[in-house]
Amino acid sequence: MDNLANPAPLGLMGFGMTTVLLNLHNAGFFALGTMILAMGIFYGGIAQVIAGIMEFKKGNTFGTTAFTSYGLFWLSLVGLIVMPLKGMGTAAGSTAMAAYLFVWGLFTAFMFFGTLKANRALQFVFGSLVILFWLLAIGDFTGSALIKQIAGYEGIICGLSAIYLAMAQVLNESLGKTILPTWPVQTVEKK
Repeated sequence: MDNLANPAPLGLMGFGMTTVLLNLHNAGFFALGTMILAMGIFYGGIAQVIAGIMEFKKGNTFGTTAFTSYGLFWLSLVGLIVMPLKGMGTAAGSTAMAAYLFVWGLFTAFMFFGTLKANRALQFVFGSLVILFWLLAIGDFTGSALIKQIAGYEGIICGLSAIYLAMAQVLNESLGKTILPTWPVQTVEKK
């Protein structure tokens, strides 16, 4: 019997909240600062890696790959920003950042196919994340501030969808019934 807690809400919240905050910056609401960098390290980064390790313990290859990879994405993104400021290499140029974001979009596109037998909420999270990565890559490659701003708004939607899915899993399990549907609606059994 599997009596381990579901680590997915932790990973989804780490991803979702950090994604919303970074994309509020991309949409132009505030400057990039320590608030986003700290979230990228501790919640987007470390919490997702922990969730990925917990998914490994549960035997979930998809969850392990997703949460560990995206946790390390956040840590590497913060590294790309902070390391040059500390004299550890030169800052990545716009073409390099476009390539970085493109390959993360490619990885996410492959992961999206892994959601096709899952609920629609998870499919939306991954589908919107593919779009986000590729909009950001195009924005960096072309230097278009407008595309990056559009990506910011799309990223807010992506992050909010992950928060919704996390809270659906927590509330539906905690209350033993479907409070927030994830389509298709599945019966929740109270433990």
